[in-house]
Amino acid sequence: MRRAVRLALGAMAAALGVLAVPAVAAPARVVSINLCTDQLAMLLAAPGQLVSVSRLASDPLSSSMADEAAAYPANRGSAEQVYLMHPDLVLAGEYTDHATVDLLRRLGVQVVQVPIVNALDEVPGQLRLVAAALGREAEGEALVARYERDLAALTLDVPELAGALYYPNGYTTGGGTVADDVLTRAGFFNVAVDAGVTGGGILPLENLVLAHPRLVVTSRPYPGASRSEDILRHPALAALGAEARVVAANDADWLCGTPHILRALAAMRELRLALQ
Repeated sequence: MRRAVRLALGAMAAALGVLAVPAVAAPARVVSINLCTDQLAMLLAAPGQLVSVSRLASDPLSSSMADEAAAYPANRGSAEQVYLMHPDLVLAGEYTDHATVDLLRRLGVQVVQVPIVNALDEVPGQLRLVAAALGREAEGEALVARYERDLAALTLDVPELAGALYYPNGYTTGGGTVADDVLTRAGFFNVAVDAGVTGGGILPLENLVLAHPRLVVTSRPYPGASRSEDILRHPALAALGAEARVVAANDADWLCGTPHILRALAAMRELRLALQ
């Protein structure tokens, strides 16, 4: 009898406790000012909840969701413009201009900054962070489950072949980057890591040629002319094409920690299987 009374009192106390804590309303007007948060928000926001994305979101060379971004007004990321949109939540990147973020916060606007990812296993954390900010936790978990299932299916367990990421000015990405993780999971080892590159850095063309990679991934040229891209037309790189696959990838799928990065992994996986 006493146990029944205690259980009843406990249930009442719990119910009163729940009633005493007001529910936090999901933000009704969300503005994103970062390319990666643009895409995370478009994937997760409820209809009508997202009111603006950055202008980079509609650039097909940078954004994996350029077509979807056309449905939203674009912003330049300035504090003045964003504030006049009357947002109750702003999504920004880890390295979004600090002055802009500080000013918005001083004006009473909630700003959530989303860090970059350095590995494919960190993408679910991105999804959960943005989903929680939007009040869309269930949708976030559904997307996480699908992402983790697809990531496991695309990861190859095969002997690694030498691969390289080579961009204008000889820029590459080495250890501790999501691009390196994509190569590794697709069955390649990154020659930039062997060269001691951590994060982003320069890989001399001579080092690239001497590494004898079986795959070289470069970027698609941007409109206009740039001397930084001359190295991608160097005869030594062209000669390397006789023994390696040299492919120009869509930068958009490699830039952000969203489920779209699995498209980059799928493309690398297909190339690795072709080199089997």
